[in-house]
Amino acid sequence: MSNPYIEKAEEAILHTYNRYQIVFDHGEGVYLYDVDGKEYLDFGAGIAVQSLGYHNKAYTQALKDQIDKLTHISNLYYSVPMMEAAEKVVKASGMSKVFFTNSGTEAIEGALKAAKKYAYERDGHVDHEIIAMNHSFHGRSLGALSVTGNEHYQAPFKPLLPGVRFADFNDLESVKAQITEKTCAVILETVQGEGGIYPASEEFLKGVKALCEERDMLLILDEIQCGMGRTGYMFAWQEYGVMPDIMTCAKAIGCGVPVGAFVLGEKAAKGSLKPGDHGTTYGGNPFVCAAVSKVFDLYEEEQILENVRTVGFYLTGKLDALVEKYDFLKERRGKGLIQGLEVVGRPVGEIVNHALENGLVLMTAGSNVLRFVPPLVITKEDVDCMTERLEKSF
Repeated sequence: MSNPYIEKAEEAILHTYNRYQIVFDHGEGVYLYDVDGKEYLDFGAGIAVQSLGYHNKAYTQALKDQIDKLTHISNLYYSVPMMEAAEKVVKASGMSKVFFTNSGTEAIEGALKAAKKYAYERDGHVDHEIIAMNHSFHGRSLGALSVTGNEHYQAPFKPLLPGVRFADFNDLESVKAQITEKTCAVILETVQGEGGIYPASEEFLKGVKALCEERDMLLILDEIQCGMGRTGYMFAWQEYGVMPDIMTCAKAIGCGVPVGAFVLGEKAAKGSLKPGDHGTTYGGNPFVCAAVSKVFDLYEEEQILENVRTVGFYLTGKLDALVEKYDFLKERRGKGLIQGLEVVGRPVGEIVNHALENGLVLMTAGSNVLRFVPPLVITKEDVDCMTERLEKSF
């Protein structure tokens, strides 16, 4: 059956996504509604973005108020929302300085530039190398793609950024084997998302941090998907006690507006980017920073981290029970409200399609993993509803 909305979209929009045949109209709480009024329980959160759910009145009002005042002035001037948002990011992370971007990909680009500039300031060389992880995902721009460990994404766009070496995630010896006298940084996701929901082991993360400190390399942790409370900590690395030299954020930091950030520890902040080294026209404008500032306020007021720990524990139990029940579910992986079920022997895409028919929004990760990244305001009752609709989809 043809859909006039979709037909119009395909006439005008470049076909770079194979979109599901649904046109969403609005959301409320943890539910989405399409143009025909059908309700969907959302366990995708716009790819881990909508942590506060939909139509949070306090968040919406903060954006409306800022629109009435000022949306953009450029980075040639200061604004109060930028100051407030920056202060809250620095306080929550315990790090030193923040640079606001328009997206996670741009945050990665800034982090890579900061690492290279740090090494250049240190020794004056321009041929430094970066170690990244196999099966990682950091973005689609040429720089971010260069440190994304997936040949499928990279192949059509080579040559990419030179001097990138790939190691195996959670394999410290593999990282050691890639280090040369030119290595300036190691970049990894604290929890690999697109690669299949793989949390870093404590031994691995602490081992990589020790290597970086020993050799004056920078540790870059990508928290674009796993950060902002999703694991039950504001940033996933805080559970491990391993502070990075540079951290990248996006997605839930703005809960729907296009904003990202890279955050630098004191060493990286003092020894890398200087005036003229990096910039952005829209990044950190008053509108997006009003959103970021309000998000941090609401995380505290609505006790988001506490809810993630409670409901995340409950979700973990439910998913583990499904693994015990169904032979085609191999294992559960994840932390808090970023979870994955590895599927064997049947196409994971078919399950996602059946779930949509049954009013449940899910996503995949990698080629065979069901990904669960719901709004962080979900309840145990929402988990029960999800489980019922998922089993019906099986």
